[in-house]
Amino acid sequence: MQKPIIILGAGGHAKVLIDALQYQSANILGVTDPDPELHGKDVMGIPIIGDDNSILQYGVNDIMLVNGMGKVNCSNKRMQIYQTFKERGYIFAKVIHPSAVISTGVYLAEGVHIMAGAIIQTLATIGVNTIINTRASIDHECIIGDHVHIAPGATISGGVEIGDNVLIGAGATIIQGIHVGASSVVGAGAVVTKDVREGVTVMGIPARVVSA
Repeated sequence: MQKPIIILGAGGHAKVLIDALQYQSANILGVTDPDPELHGKDVMGIPIIGDDNSILQYGVNDIMLVNGMGKVNCSNKRMQIYQTFKERGYIFAKVIHPSAVISTGVYLAEGVHIMAGAIIQTLATIGVNTIINTRASIDHECIIGDHVHIAPGATISGGVEIGDNVLIGAGATIIQGIHVGASSVVGAGAVVTKDVREGVTVMGIPARVVSA
């Protein structure tokens, strides 16, 4: 990671990213945040340089971006940040914690975050701007879409397909071969034993639709 980094967002996920980037000896120029009261302050020693528009003073070839916005529901905010700056020509860096285990044949798209203790098994595909969070496990030949958040401790068994903009809650389990439709939510601790259609929330053991 040779180009300087700017992180968009100064919240909790950004702090975890700063820690992972420092393990990679990345040059972090600063962090952005929409709150003007934070400008000129710092996060874990990294200066808050202004709002997202402050990025525009840097050329698209001079820096790389890291999306520090977390995803706690199926809000489009994280996806919108990514798309806005991609349309302007900026590139998003991959952030991979050194304790993560990534097998051979895994494909990681632009802007993915692989956090501490995560495991990704062989031939899995992880889409753009997706978070594989702390201690999450992705087994062989899974296809994880774009703008997805696999929350801490979730277990995704082999051959699972997860659509775009999905949230898999902390500690959830999805058994082998399941398809999870786009823009759906799997609640924390749920056990998914049947396919999940698009745009619904499922919870429980076994998981059932609780809202659509």
